[in-house]
Amino acid sequence: MKAEVWLVEDDPLQQKFLREFLEQQYRVETFDRAAPLMERLQNRIPDVILLDYRLPDRTGLEILKEIHHRAPELPVIVITAYGRIEDAVEAMRAGAFYYLTKPVDFDTLESLLKRALDHHRLVEERNRLRRLLESVPVEGVAESAVMQKVLATLRKVAPTDATVLLTGESGTGKEWAARMIHALSPRKEGPFVPVHIAALPESLVEAELFGVERGAFTDARERRMGKLEAAHGGTLFLDEIGELSPPVQVKLLRFLQDRRVERLGSTRPVTVDVRIVAATNRDLERLVAEGRFREDLFYRLNVVHIHLPPLRDRREDILPLARFFLKQYARKYGKPVEDLDREVVAFLLEYPFPGNIRELQNMMERAVVMAEDRVIHLEDLALPVREQPAALPEGSFLDERLRAYERELILDALRRAGGVQTRAAALLGLSERALRYRMKRLGMENPFRTSR
Repeated sequence: MKAEVWLVEDDPLQQKFLREFLEQQYRVETFDRAAPLMERLQNRIPDVILLDYRLPDRTGLEILKEIHHRAPELPVIVITAYGRIEDAVEAMRAGAFYYLTKPVDFDTLESLLKRALDHHRLVEERNRLRRLLESVPVEGVAESAVMQKVLATLRKVAPTDATVLLTGESGTGKEWAARMIHALSPRKEGPFVPVHIAALPESLVEAELFGVERGAFTDARERRMGKLEAAHGGTLFLDEIGELSPPVQVKLLRFLQDRRVERLGSTRPVTVDVRIVAATNRDLERLVAEGRFREDLFYRLNVVHIHLPPLRDRREDILPLARFFLKQYARKYGKPVEDLDREVVAFLLEYPFPGNIRELQNMMERAVVMAEDRVIHLEDLALPVREQPAALPEGSFLDERLRAYERELILDALRRAGGVQTRAAALLGLSERALRYRMKRLGMENPFRTSR
């Protein structure tokens, strides 16, 4: 998708020329005064703003302060009249990304826009990584011994530049682990660039990784930087590395050896400083034995190997993860859901989770959306019948004790509510529908119902 640039210019002729130039590469919105700009900023934030310093209704300094109050890290390039350099200095002090003097030189404008957009992308990625670390309290959701070992290794390897190979089934959190490594490393202010190799057509993987010069092939209409160059100073995450074709394996091996990139159609190598974290759900050693993956590339990638275990092998983490996702989605959807009922707990602890953490996350999101009271019930999960095992063996000692305790709670609530089931349900934190379901399952009647 094209980047979004807003142009704030009150001179109709200047606005026309600048808009025509910008629309060749960007999505553009134009404003001739500050008031409509500020109103628009309440609902949407662009990637860059081009701001004329002198507008009919506000000064550039006032506008800059208000923009940065609403969007502190949004890059704003100020346009000022030739000879008004004091305006530009004032704007830079107020937080402008840079300034341009009129008449605007389009080459300079294009260069500044690219720098501003690169800066904006880095800031967004940094904030996303920060939110990731803040939103997933790893100490609280990784209680199993096996995951504690994984976390210890992640922390140990993160401060280094060692290449890391992450393995594990789909949905076990390999990209999360890669982002953790980046966020805990000295490269954290640099870009984190993920490449999902299996999602790319085989014919485009090389161009995507190494870049392409204009005219290198029929559809190469402009020079394009590859992901390796885009990740300069940061981390490149190569997901599903086992899907690389043999020719691209050779080229990646060469890069790992000399850290230089040659774009398709170019003979001029570019030196790139980037850390590689690769991931796969396939057995690379078996692929090596079968001759489908280069042995020398495997050893280059496998400097530090971290295996992410499937969720069924770390069952101590299931309930903390489920409750974490429950709270996350309860906040997102504004629902007062607080916990899981005992049948859901029993089900989650027995379920094999073939889709691992990703499946659990999706399951909790759907349950929160469907929930009608403060507790998630088994029917909120809406799993196929074949996947809904009995929570406890029917008639077992523990089952009978739990059923008796549940009856006592419901009878006590009905008594306090004077037999009104709606009030009793509220006392129990249930919907009336859920209360009726439970009473039916327990074979209960309402002994406190008043006759009319």
